[in-house]
Amino acid sequence: MSSNPNNYETRRMTSITRRIHSLWVGEKLKRIFFEDVLIAIIIHTIFVISNAYARYGEKFISHYGDRISEFTKSKDKDEFLAVMMELFNTGSMHLYYRYLIITMVALLIVQLIGLLIEYPFDNKKIRKILRPINEIALKADELSRMTFDEDKYRIIEDAISNLEPGEDEKLTFNNSDLQGVEAAMNNLLKRMRDSYRQQARFVNDASHELRTPIAVIEGYASMLERWGKDDEKVLEESITAISHEAEHMKHLVEQLLFLARGDSGKTLVDMKDVSLNAMMQEIYEESLMIDEDHPYRFKKPEEEISVQADEGLLKQAARILIDNAAKYTAKGDEIILSVGRNDNGRPYLRVQDTGIGMADADIEHMFERFYRADEARNTEGTGLGLSIAKWIVDKHKGHFEITSVTDLGTRISIVL
Repeated sequence: MSSNPNNYETRRMTSITRRIHSLWVGEKLKRIFFEDVLIAIIIHTIFVISNAYARYGEKFISHYGDRISEFTKSKDKDEFLAVMMELFNTGSMHLYYRYLIITMVALLIVQLIGLLIEYPFDNKKIRKILRPINEIALKADELSRMTFDEDKYRIIEDAISNLEPGEDEKLTFNNSDLQGVEAAMNNLLKRMRDSYRQQARFVNDASHELRTPIAVIEGYASMLERWGKDDEKVLEESITAISHEAEHMKHLVEQLLFLARGDSGKTLVDMKDVSLNAMMQEIYEESLMIDEDHPYRFKKPEEEISVQADEGLLKQAARILIDNAAKYTAKGDEIILSVGRNDNGRPYLRVQDTGIGMADADIEHMFERFYRADEARNTEGTGLGLSIAKWIVDKHKGHFEITSVTDLGTRISIVL
């Protein structure tokens, strides 16, 4: 007669629950004991002091202080014992001890009754905490005991062979013993399809972004071949355009390579102590020198703020935000850089502009690769900068806080 493995696992989990509960009750009893001892010492000290005060009034401190001082000098044990006997041997002391014992016993009984009342609730709480572990153990045991005969293997093979390449096509075994395998394989298929769609979209978007500059270069090369040899104006225009598009392609390819290395785990993150104050001061001075079209202001924090970070990558993320702010802010409008701590005490660096802003729908997609809002399509860019910034911030276990209003501006904080 075979026993049910589920019953065995349940009995074992019950035994574990009891052991944990007994340890928990033991810890509570220890705590009760020490609490009661402390309460007894406090009550006894209060009684002794009040008894001495009743006998000597406000002079009891000097009275006993002088006698203890004499004992300290003379080291006379009899004198010390006499002081202690005087403190503890009063006419009402035996009555006090009786009341103290009765009080402590009553307190202990109340505490034990409370412990008994809490017992089933604690047991239920421990079972609730252990329930996920029990379910995992039962599932693992079920999988380890599962045996497939030749028919079940054939069912799986036929289902895979007949699987259509459709987007939402799923495996169906129509066998209760194979439900777990069916769910696991369908989840794997879903993840594979999602990964394939993401890669396909990435390749399509990259091809689209590269197609434009290639077409421009081809067009101007054709113009040079036809008229550029003799027309200086066409020659100058063609060289400028080809140089510009080549730079654009170089920048795009560098961004694509960065993301590809990041996705494959080849980009190393070197964490060190970095001063956000000094880093943002350096970026602020760079921005003033590079961008003459916008006034920059740096709000310096009152305190020195340091974080564990890869300074090079963090600078890159901050520069991406500043570059975006400069692109979408009108000439002459201010861009504000700042460093500080949020309400939870976490350090942040922030870039704030008065540009075109973003709608809520655009904020939801702003970190997707090659995504560009309708209002931003007329501005030069690749749509990869914020994706790179997000990768960097994720590697630092940080997050973005974004506030943006259309036609008023955008404030983006990197919280670390």
